[in-house]
Order: sequence, then structure tokens, then C-alpha cells
Amino acid sequence: MLAIDGLAKRFGTATALDGVTFDVRPGELFGFVGGNGAGKTTTMRIVLGVLETDAGTVSWRGSPVDAAIRRRIGYMPEERGLYPKMRVAEQLTYLARLHGMSRPDAVDAALRWTDRVGIADRRGDEVQKLSLGNQQRVQLCAALVHDPDVLVLDEPFSGLDPAAVDTMSEVLRERAAAGTPVIFSSHQLELVERLCDRVGIISAGRMVAVGSVEELRAGAAPRYDVTGPPAGWADVVPGVTVLEADGDRTRVELEPGTDDQKLLAAALAAGPVRAFGPHRPPLTELYRDAVADRPAGAQEIR
Repeated sequence: MLAIDGLAKRFGTATALDGVTFDVRPGELFGFVGGNGAGKTTTMRIVLGVLETDAGTVSWRGSPVDAAIRRRIGYMPEERGLYPKMRVAEQLTYLARLHGMSRPDAVDAALRWTDRVGIADRRGDEVQKLSLGNQQRVQLCAALVHDPDVLVLDEPFSGLDPAAVDTMSEVLRERAAAGTPVIFSSHQLELVERLCDRVGIISAGRMVAVGSVEELRAGAAPRYDVTGPPAGWADVVPGVTVLEADGDRTRVELEPGTDDQKLLAAALAAGPVRAFGPHRPPLTELYRDAVADRPAGAQEIR
């Protein structure tokens, strides 16, 4: 298990991380989400040893992460981290050798991964001559070529077309199914919801929610969608807050202890009810709620 415990980081007077704590379990896809400047990249760079933490620890299988362990991490940075004038297969072989692989094994791994992500026909091309999407595929190969024990990916789906997103998703699922902990950041919350076992939400350097999407839903106040009565009927119902009202469709949130049957009775009293039921908020909505209490004027640090 990759464990991040109490990470703190300041840049001058700006606080980038404030007690960041979560873990990524073997065989788990963990989505790390937050706005620009929330602290995702800073956290990942500390895990990789690119930045030092002011406080807190990073451990793998109960031991502090050191240089030897970091060699077993596959990292995909958000920025292009490739040598632009090197040819694809040559570069992947070189990177695999840096991780300690023999040349025959490194060559074999480069061939295998370029085939797996669909760029076998571009092995002889310089990276700079590839499309941004294919460069992103090469970066994924670079993270995987040494068969890492942990995957840390910063915005791996950025710039990918739908077919490439599907390929990337399949590869990450395969690695997780093989027991590898996988953590990735993304602004594509629908994709995170579809792929991930658990999600961590960071805002202004603090973790504001961690859990499966179902667990995050369970911690939210109950919400209901009602279709039928004209807008305005719920405004005077005790214990009810109207979130959205559009024509004959109303979404409300119930205060603790409010009986949903009283809500239904109030709706029926206002007119015919064609649909009534609990609202299952998607991750996008859960995210907005989780970060709603972000301090005004908080500084953004990557």
C-alpha cells in the first residue's frame, strides 16, 4: 500500500499542502481530483522525491519511500517529459535501462508496450513528430516499460481522443487487476467516476473527501427529484431547500430528520406528481459540494 500521511508544504508564505493524508491500496484505481492549484501535482512530486515535504511521510508497504523504491514507481508527468528528438523505441529502451533492465528485456518491453497502446507503427519516429495524443501514449509506455510496482499518473487522459481514452482506461484496469496501486489525477470527473474504486478530493491543499463514489453519496444530505407540480411548491415546505426548479421539475435537499413522505405529500397537494425519487448525485456534483467551503482568496499552488 502507498500511504501518504500528513504532508505539508509551503512555498514562501503560500501553503501548498496542509496535512494531506490518504492511501492507495494494491489493485486499486484511485482518482485524485481537485481544481487547478489545489495541490495534486505538488503531492505527486513529493511522492516521486522531486520535492521535499516540510512535514509528513510517504511510505510503501510500511517502509519510507527511498530512492530504491522510487525506481519501482512508474510516473507520468502532466508536462511532456520526453526527449523530443529521440525515436520512440530508442527512448523507451533507454528509460527501461535507467530502471535497471537488461538491454534485451528493455527492447522487448518497448516493443510490447508500443504494440499494446497502438503506436507500433511509430516506433521509429522522433517524439516531436507525433501528435500530442500519440506523445501521451508514449509517456504512458515510459511509465510502464519497467513493470513498476506503483503507478502515479498526472493528467494521463489530457489531449486524448475517445479511442485513446479507451485504450488508456483498459491499460490502467489491467495494471490494477494485476495488483498494482494506480493513482491518477484528472479533471474529467465522469471518467474518474467510471474508472475508479475510490476518489480523493483536494481543495486549497487539504483533503476534503476520500472514499468510493457510493460512500461520498452516503455522506451527502438526501436529495430528491420531483416532476409534476409547477415550480415554487417546495419553497415553503419545512426542512426542505430547493436546489433547482425548472418548470415542472424540482430538485430539493432535505435537512436531517425531514420525512420524505411529508415532501411527497406536499408535492401531491400542489398538483399531480409524475415522478418522485431520490437523486443520485454524480461525482461532478459531489465534487462541487465538497469544495464549496474552500476559503475565499486561497492561494493556488501546483
